[in-house]
Amino acid sequence: MKHTRLISILLTALLLTICGEAEGSEPQSSVVPQSPDYTEATQWYVTDRGGQADLFYVTSTETADYRGADGTLFHYADTRNDSVRKAIYDEMHGVDVLLGGDFNFYSPYYRQCSMQSFATTALCQARLPLALSDVRRAFRHYIEHDNHGRPFVLAGFSQGAMIVKQLLVEMDDTTRSRMIAAYVIGAVYSDAEVANVPAVRPARNASDTGVTICYNSVRDPSCALAGWEYSAVAINPVNWCTDATPAELDTDPTPLLPVDQQAKDHLTVRLDVASGLLVVDGYTATDYVLPIIGRDGCYHSREIWLYRQQLRDNMALRAATYLKHAGR
Repeated sequence: MKHTRLISILLTALLLTICGEAEGSEPQSSVVPQSPDYTEATQWYVTDRGGQADLFYVTSTETADYRGADGTLFHYADTRNDSVRKAIYDEMHGVDVLLGGDFNFYSPYYRQCSMQSFATTALCQARLPLALSDVRRAFRHYIEHDNHGRPFVLAGFSQGAMIVKQLLVEMDDTTRSRMIAAYVIGAVYSDAEVANVPAVRPARNASDTGVTICYNSVRDPSCALAGWEYSAVAINPVNWCTDATPAELDTDPTPLLPVDQQAKDHLTVRLDVASGLLVVDGYTATDYVLPIIGRDGCYHSREIWLYRQQLRDNMALRAATYLKHAGR
């Protein structure tokens, strides 16, 4: 009972962190797509590489409000609607290609709430729990039927990162002992969450295991998304330092053009220790601002793209470290 109460408190805190202070409530739409059945292969994106470790990835928001054939308005992804699934599939496949490496890759389709759901506190608080409940079931199914005792990386981006935060809160000790690391990309942690959730152990270097990796990229701290102005968990994904030591990075600025049609940006990336935000100088792209919640100078949509090679290499390093210590 005490553990259940703690989960309830932390979930409430999570929603408030994401959405801001409460402004009242709005009921969920009465039109909710059918619940995913995670015994069905169609509800998963899986790449089985025969690897020694897995990567379980929770997608970001790829869904906007949309209407069904009869004009019905939907605020959640229908995991059986091919036109809705396409953008989600594209993210799954893209992340698998960029980060998958030698990992077996698992990513569930879930009833993610639409981008419009993050426009107000009331909408966010009403809709996000359904998305969380789907991924909670998917992760349980993965652990019980697909993982087979292998170590795993747990990762999520944006909405997916918010959900990964709660999976960490609820994870049992046996499962946690097999977690190589959690990559909470594009979300934030409060001081209270770090103090009160033993499962959250901030990464301190490039190779520690059982830790949480978190960062949010901005031109300067004033550009952060509302609710993302501070994070108690933060690390520089270029040099894997938790101080203000700057790192240099040459990278292609946008995933929306072929890399051979764009000049590389030379970036200087440093952690602003006071805010826990990643300050990026030298970024030239202009096509990164998210609809509805985006801000100029907030590079939220590029959190994986900019550091894709660093993330891929780091996941491999942490996995190798875990396997070595486990004697595998």
